[in-house]
Amino acid sequence: MTEIRILDESTIDRIAAGEVVDRPASVVKELVENALDSGADAVTVEIRDGGITLIRVTDNGRGIAPDQVPRAFLRHATSKIRSSDDLLQLHSLGFRGEALSSICAVAEVEMITKEKDSLTGIRYVIAGGTQKEQEEIGAPEGTTILVRNLFYNVPARKKFLKTGQTEGGYITDLMEHLALSHPEVSFKYMAGGQLRFHTAGDGNLKEVVYRIYGREIVRELLWLEKEADGRRLSGLIGTPVIGRASRSFETCFVNGRFVKSPVIARAAEEAYKPWLMQHKFPFFVLHMQLEPDRLDVNVHPSKMEIRFHKEQEIADFIYQAVKDTLTETEMLKQIRFFEAGVKKEKKDQPVPEPFEKEARRQMTASGEQGMQIAAPRPASYTPPEAGVSMVAEEAPFARLLGGKETPGHMDAGNIGSNVIKKDAHILVEKPVQMNFFEEKLLTSEARAEYRILGQVFDTYWLIAIREKLLFIDQHAAHEKVKYERLLKQIREGSVASQQVSPPVILTMSGREESVYREYEGYFRRMGFEIEPFGGASYAVRSIPLDLFGHSAAALLSEVLDELAEGPVRGEPDIITDRLASMACKAAVKGNHAMSRKEAESLIDELLTLENPYHCPHGRPTIVVMSKHELEKKFNRIL
Repeated sequence: MTEIRILDESTIDRIAAGEVVDRPASVVKELVENALDSGADAVTVEIRDGGITLIRVTDNGRGIAPDQVPRAFLRHATSKIRSSDDLLQLHSLGFRGEALSSICAVAEVEMITKEKDSLTGIRYVIAGGTQKEQEEIGAPEGTTILVRNLFYNVPARKKFLKTGQTEGGYITDLMEHLALSHPEVSFKYMAGGQLRFHTAGDGNLKEVVYRIYGREIVRELLWLEKEADGRRLSGLIGTPVIGRASRSFETCFVNGRFVKSPVIARAAEEAYKPWLMQHKFPFFVLHMQLEPDRLDVNVHPSKMEIRFHKEQEIADFIYQAVKDTLTETEMLKQIRFFEAGVKKEKKDQPVPEPFEKEARRQMTASGEQGMQIAAPRPASYTPPEAGVSMVAEEAPFARLLGGKETPGHMDAGNIGSNVIKKDAHILVEKPVQMNFFEEKLLTSEARAEYRILGQVFDTYWLIAIREKLLFIDQHAAHEKVKYERLLKQIREGSVASQQVSPPVILTMSGREESVYREYEGYFRRMGFEIEPFGGASYAVRSIPLDLFGHSAAALLSEVLDELAEGPVRGEPDIITDRLASMACKAAVKGNHAMSRKEAESLIDELLTLENPYHCPHGRPTIVVMSKHELEKKFNRIL
């Protein structure tokens, strides 16, 4: 029989460290979260070689008492919980008491800390879990932690790290999420001796988004805020103009913690569905506040995965908040013309945000000092791999701030006119979202003011209203109207069915059968007639008339799979996709001359829809051009 042995403490610590520290970014995450839990309102993070060689985290929080410092590096030592009952009422970001213990087990760690009322601070050095030095020194209030040579004593783990550039990219992505999660905290992030970004810490979420993503994104954001039944949702959501090709720009925070939640993502995407093109995803930064006992954050060691109590209620709440914000906004695309390479007149420039004015002043001041400035992300940004050559280590361990830190310099890119810098003078059409404070044009009330001018290219109808010119795509508009009719029939249970003879026999797995029984009434309203056929088999006797010709078995399987993924708000994607295709095939095409009476009828019905702005595939049904823009092209105004 193989002998059973008790592992030594060093081996136990290294195994435990593997669960908490898997790369430099996880070290930064644990240290910054500790800084935030200490009450800091200014945090500076500096890295060298993607954090492999050096990570330095500085905060102006409460600090640690000298006699408590060695204890902070012990396993399961924490100031954030007292008993297992506290796990149900967590208000801090970290709580397991393993961060510092795990980090010092696989790296060389140095801490300098001082409490507010203490005359001196303490410097403490520990490596591989073994204390090396402890001395009393002068230090500013707060805590600085330096982590050197990560995994120096675990070469097997170190060889699996990626390059410094790639590891630095993970840290950059993490720091952006941390800054977005706490706009009330000033974050300064340095990589390779360059300032990547520096937020003001004044609580303005829009300012943080500006520092990270740039002006083009900020211009297309809508403020969202909703509160009900102890739940609060707030943040910024993008207009359809900045729809993305992936979910990388969907950012969610719950109680200040960055999370990846399918419940939140699916609910928000469902609300966006009528506005976005297929295979596009929204841009949003959402903050949700919940009572701690309504969620479980201890699902995974990284604490990025959470579970909600009453998921469907949470999904409905988020869906309605996003939908209401989008519905209240006029989603018309406005055409603006300008000559590439020619700067726009001052009067045509958007009024800068207050933080932009300050940013320009800081940029000018920084430029005079010859400082290197990092540009904000472009709209099409994917997280960069941060190359890092650290500022000289001989410099002071950190620059702690007695009060809140204010930005010393500002990102230079994307500030000022949005000018396309090309040698050739090209005519450019730049779609922008209409100012949503303007009175809406696409309403039944505004319909009385419409003056139909006629049809051009047998495809587009021109309408004049309030010094605006509307262009309506007859195919997209008709497609949208037919699509909404089909959806309405499904919701009202008035869908015409077609009998299938002989019936299609479908054998369901246990999971599929469970889902089917839960949504049986939903399938009946859609026009399906399904009966038990013995065992796990079911006979499909009728299907929706408009779906006739499709494989009933394949369609049902796809819908059941969709429903099994989680809480669903609205119609499953597979059904709406089929309906969109049917509406497209049945709609009047372009290059088809419609009569004025037909056009008027189409416009009347289009204006009754909640979202008349986009067809089921997300293409715009209507674009608008102002009289002002047209007069500029004829040089009637300058």
